[in-house]
Order: sequence, then C-alpha cells, then structure tokens
Amino acid sequence: MTFDDFYNSLTGSQPPMELTAPLAGLWWDAKGDWEQAHERAQEDEGPEASWVHAYLHRKEGDQENAAYWYRRARKRVCLEPFDAEWRSIVSDLVRSR
Repeated sequence: MTFDDFYNSLTGSQPPMELTAPLAGLWWDAKGDWEQAHERAQEDEGPEASWVHAYLHRKEGDQENAAYWYRRARKRVCLEPFDAEWRSIVSDLVRSR
C-alpha cells in the first residue's frame, strides 16, 4: 500500500482490512473519530502504535501523556502542525510494511 492508496481509502466507510492497528488508528483519526482512532492505537504496544498514540494525545491537548508515548515510540515530541505529523506517520508506516 502506498500513501496515495491509504489516502484514497478514506472515501470508504471502514478502513481496509489489511491495515495494521496503528494505520487503522490514523485512518479513523482522518475520519474525525478520535475515540475509534485511540482504541485502535491501544491494540498494539509496539513503537508504531506508540507513535500514533503520542500523536493522538498531542492532538487531544494532553501534552504530558503525549510525551510519555513519544518516549515509548523512541521519537522526539513533534512540534509540526497535526496534518504534517499525520502525513509523516502514515508515510513512514506504509513504507515499512
């Protein structure tokens, strides 16, 4: 799957079945469903899901919790706009599959 494939899948009502939990979380976030995005990020405790978890808590405004998840993901706390971080994470995760 490419970034464009992922982005184009946002026209659907459900994420593609082949998405990992972290990518499914980002899919739900793009659809405006933070709760569903958070649930999906919590399904996995690896670094990719931790990165998505960090992004979601930063977006939520919970900076302390976000910092914890960035540390677990071994990433620096992001200071970019949310849409730029979302694109960066999606790009990285689809590339690593």
